[in-house]
Amino acid sequence: MHRRDVLRATGAGLGLATVGTLPATAQSSAVLGRLTLPRAKEAVVSDDGSTAFVAVTDGFAVVDCSDPAAPELVYENRAVTPDPEKGPMEQVYDVKLDGDRLAVTGPANPAGSRPFQGVVVYDVSDPTAPEQVSVHATSFFNHNCDIADGTVFLCGNDGQENALVTVDAETGEALGRWSITSVEEGWADLSFGLWPLHDVSVTNGVAALAQWDAGTWLVDVSDPSAPELVSRVRGRSPEAFEGLSDDEIREETLQTPGNDHFAAMNDAGTLLAVGVESWDIEPAEADVRPGGITLYDVSDPSQPEELAVIEAPPSEDESFSGVWTTSHNFEFADGKLYTSWYRGGVRVFDVTDPSNPEELFAWRDSETTSFWTAQAGVDGSFFLASSRKNPAAETPAQDAAIYTFADPRLPTPTPTPTPTPTPSPSPTDSPTATGQPGFSLVGALAALGVGGWLCRRNGE
Repeated sequence: MHRRDVLRATGAGLGLATVGTLPATAQSSAVLGRLTLPRAKEAVVSDDGSTAFVAVTDGFAVVDCSDPAAPELVYENRAVTPDPEKGPMEQVYDVKLDGDRLAVTGPANPAGSRPFQGVVVYDVSDPTAPEQVSVHATSFFNHNCDIADGTVFLCGNDGQENALVTVDAETGEALGRWSITSVEEGWADLSFGLWPLHDVSVTNGVAALAQWDAGTWLVDVSDPSAPELVSRVRGRSPEAFEGLSDDEIREETLQTPGNDHFAAMNDAGTLLAVGVESWDIEPAEADVRPGGITLYDVSDPSQPEELAVIEAPPSEDESFSGVWTTSHNFEFADGKLYTSWYRGGVRVFDVTDPSNPEELFAWRDSETTSFWTAQAGVDGSFFLASSRKNPAAETPAQDAAIYTFADPRLPTPTPTPTPTPTPSPSPTDSPTATGQPGFSLVGALAALGVGGWLCRRNGE
């Protein structure tokens, strides 16, 4: 069971709320702390907010966040070597946490033979001294994963099934698998770039699968040895892509519609967010914008209902080769949605009314940051975000960093006054309460951005 959640964006549908970007306002007090952590990618935070675990491309690191104004590196392993004969893991882009179990996976991209492909699970009950629990080797690359209820969930991208693969976290034993090809066989005949299982997140026994142009799918994994389809939230059929040229396929893999990149639910399992990673491609089209996040009511998971769209922040160049402000990873927690947008910064939304998400906080410095994720820390105290590089630095990835920000509080509801019977006809004052103001955006315009996933996007 996770607090993490998913992003995804399409254009706003008829009658749906659309959230834009607030005007830029200086808010220097928003940044609490910063820790340089070379080649940082995904970060996850312990339930009590005291510790962050970070993928650092050649391994993983542990950061003490007990003082969010001074995050401190307390452990680092940049030579994860589950099989000494094969050498250390490479391209470790993702880590996930479930209680005191940490899953570390790689390599992130299919780029020839690797020393080791798979997942290593650690006991992090003492975060300063992680101990290896299990190893599971795979025949496929591992860009993303999740771990929940004693099971590791892998994105088995082999180009044939691109299946969800389940593994026992304690023993490393393979348990089961499920593929969209069991529902629509035609995907297996199409280019891999159209339908990779890009990411998986699991909440209350339901896995949310972000499957790029094939859309987002919900799968029951309460029995990890026998996953079963719950519903398809969105996406197109394989027939929509038959007969496309190589140039047309490339356009489909970069530009909306499609590109479901990350999806996850709130803790109650009633609200789903789907994030889209997409850009305008050359030649530019006026009505095409970077991908955002769409919210769905999944209280009845068999009948998802689209509620609202959170649009990406603007960029001076919204093309694939321009300044990236498309949606990346995010998390639901405590009635809020914590989001990252590469060089578009980090933003926090009040989603207590998911049909009308309201921006509480936004911070952006496009010249020096490119955010991979935003994660809840301690409610009302701080949240954390990882920046994968500093575009202005001589060696951008070496100046990657962990940032801590002041966490905005949800507005205090205004109580409804209770009328008091009185014989006097004169009006009486009604009591009101003032909501806690949120933080606004620290603006900065952008320079160029590169990176991403798959060989064509691996700009590190």
